[in-house]
Amino acid sequence: MSMARAQQLAADAVAAVSDGRNLQDILVQIRAHHPDLSAQENGTLQDLAYGTLRYLGSLRAMLGRLLTKPIGQRDLESLLLVALYQLNHTRNAPHAVVNEAVQAAGRIGRGQFRAFANAVLRRFLREKDKLNAQLRHDAARHNFPQWWLDYLAQAYPKHWHNIVAAANGRPPLTLRINRRRSSADDYLTLLAQNGIAAEKLGDDAVKLEQALPVAQIPGFSDGLVSVQDFGAQQAAALIAPQAGERILDACAAPGGKTGHLLETADCHVVALDIDAARLARVHDNLNRLNVSDRAELHCADAQDTAAWYDGEPFDAVLADVPCTASGTVKRNPDIKWLRRPNDAAKTARQQEAMLDSLWSVLKSGGRMLLATCSIFHEENHGQLQKFLARHADAECTESHTLLPNANQDGFYYALIRKN
Repeated sequence: MSMARAQQLAADAVAAVSDGRNLQDILVQIRAHHPDLSAQENGTLQDLAYGTLRYLGSLRAMLGRLLTKPIGQRDLESLLLVALYQLNHTRNAPHAVVNEAVQAAGRIGRGQFRAFANAVLRRFLREKDKLNAQLRHDAARHNFPQWWLDYLAQAYPKHWHNIVAAANGRPPLTLRINRRRSSADDYLTLLAQNGIAAEKLGDDAVKLEQALPVAQIPGFSDGLVSVQDFGAQQAAALIAPQAGERILDACAAPGGKTGHLLETADCHVVALDIDAARLARVHDNLNRLNVSDRAELHCADAQDTAAWYDGEPFDAVLADVPCTASGTVKRNPDIKWLRRPNDAAKTARQQEAMLDSLWSVLKSGGRMLLATCSIFHEENHGQLQKFLARHADAECTESHTLLPNANQDGFYYALIRKN
């Protein structure tokens, strides 16, 4: 695949995000339309699309300084942003980036943008240092919408700079060791034998120094390890499943937490997801881990208990409720540009009805773990306080806000006991 083609496909993805679409969904569609893409070409496409969106605030600001008026062509603007990302943040040869981008620009419209694209990109190369030094506005310097930065500064006055810096980093590839078959120390030895550098994060977790395709991860296909963020791995420890317990995983896809629960104890897990395709991934993951015999999967809306609940109360409920996913920006940079200031309040209202329904299927003395991958107060501690106010029989025994850092995404957990 020529660089021009990679730039064009990445620009298509960036433009689609600007129109409000999810980046992962777009890339799946692009790959379906281009089945000839090799693994390396897919990697290049992903790097260009994700990288451009990671630094979109500064790239837009610098592009604006290179123009006398806004670009009316969304596809041309996206192409230039992708090229600026390459010139400012990658080791691609500058002359190759410019030449290929100009070639791609020539296919937009009737070819009238070739000279324009050439002039913009070559001027950027001449003024690169000055343009970067002029990034004084917070949204441009931190590559976040201003409303989001304002929110973080108010909610986390001592930590917001670190949150933003972590969110703009590249996500690590973290593995969860199947404790029934190995330990982090033993698996580190296996990795070293295969020439793979890694570090231990916990009893069941290691972080690879360099990301690898799962096909190259020792023991992955045999269920020895799973790919799971270190912050997400804390859910099973907080629920602390016991042998013989019946546990509900209310929003299970893609199955990471379901598998972890079943690895941790000889419990039985009922796993729900409203999306059949995503539930199929749960099935595949549990089969790979060889724990599917202790799992029961239902494609259903967790809130609609009449559609799936058999009347037998659960010992524990994992309420990994839908949220804005604001803690996963490092992994999903499009989220920064897709979310709006009132989205957390909207999802919080949706969560309320689901939590109330899930509480009704929990036995007396049981426990429910409210879990989100968000760092927005409305979906987290604010949600917990409202829930406790609605349910006199609910008591929060512990809560944790995990802020994004080099080892994990952002998460919130609240363990609630039913008295």
